[in-house]
Amino acid sequence: MWRSFFTDRKWILWSWGGSLFIILSLFSQTWIDVKINQWYKGFYDLLQKAPEREISEFYEGIIIFFKLALPYVIIYTITNYFTRLWAFRWREAMTYSYMPYWKAADAKVEGASQRIQEDAMNFAKIVESLGLQIVRALMLLIAFIPILWGLSENVIIPFFKDISGSLVVVSLTASLGGLLISWIVGIKLPGLEYNNQKVEAAFRKELVYAEDDRINYAGPGTILQLFTGIKFNYHKLFLHYGYFDLWIIMYNQSMVMVPYLLMGPGLFTGAMTLGVLVQTSSAFREVQSSFSLFLQNWTRITELRSIYMRLSEFELAIGFNKKIKTKTKKV
Repeated sequence: MWRSFFTDRKWILWSWGGSLFIILSLFSQTWIDVKINQWYKGFYDLLQKAPEREISEFYEGIIIFFKLALPYVIIYTITNYFTRLWAFRWREAMTYSYMPYWKAADAKVEGASQRIQEDAMNFAKIVESLGLQIVRALMLLIAFIPILWGLSENVIIPFFKDISGSLVVVSLTASLGGLLISWIVGIKLPGLEYNNQKVEAAFRKELVYAEDDRINYAGPGTILQLFTGIKFNYHKLFLHYGYFDLWIIMYNQSMVMVPYLLMGPGLFTGAMTLGVLVQTSSAFREVQSSFSLFLQNWTRITELRSIYMRLSEFELAIGFNKKIKTKTKKV
């Protein structure tokens, strides 16, 4: 999975050069995010004292926002487009690496065609999506933790006001607690996703055979048996995803209110301005979402884990890793 793209000389420019381009693009987005967060304070302070300020200052603030937002939109679009190309090259590298080993292997692998075609495709797509989010989350944490730490000085609620960087501590604690609960709630999901891939592969295989021989394949009894297995597995999967979704929605809605509960009282006592409150809410959201990255993407991570299991089994069956290591030693 990894060696075929990141160690093969044919793909070095795409794998490492492309990764560097993506990182630089995400760095640019993070820099603009910080500038927009700073803009919140000045703009909302202006709105709070609107009767005392000039209307021209309002329009100047709007113009500044668009000067930040338009480059962000352009960079974001280019980054997403390039990353999709990068992920497809990864899939291409995996496909062409697997083919000669698969054709030369004597062992029969369940759903081999699906693993080469669908699993390799989904693996590259999910890694692309999660990889972007992970790198972006790390950059946002580096940029926004100092900001949120400084804004924590405005907390006036007892106990929390005595903790340095209380907003950062609350965000980290809530994220780790949420991740732990998510792991417990969704502990059965990877196995169910793995089983789902197997029953779908068996059903697809029967239909593919039936395209060439409809008499001996895809009979009513066989289809009923195969689809019953699919139905049973999906019902279990939907049930477990149901209460997992319930937990995630409750968690996300609760986190929206946390910065207002901690900072809101200061607005009424005059300890802070509206601009500081909005800036704090924005910074807390960035830090919280970054800390909670794995929690928010739990279903995709679960799917990736099941795909990784299937591809690892496939590589083991065709002797891919063993032959790769042998070739590396010879070189």
